[in-house]
Amino acid sequence: MGRLLDAFIIGPLRRFFTNTFSAVSEINRKYAAPHIKTSMAVKFSLVCLRLYLILLIALLFFKFYSMLKQ
Repeated sequence: MGRLLDAFIIGPLRRFFTNTFSAVSEINRKYAAPHIKTSMAVKFSLVCLRLYLILLIALLFFKFYSMLKQ
């Protein structure tokens, strides 16, 4: 029973996760350094968009919390 479990379930799962982990690691290694130079205006606008997104999520949680309180 143990060999069947290892041969048909555990072994393929182990190979799947090993292959997936190595593929993700390779992709992360390839794109670790940015390939595009960005100006200060672009960096500033990206920071503003990130802050806007955080604000929207905070408002969503606040609305959800206030509806639960009622």
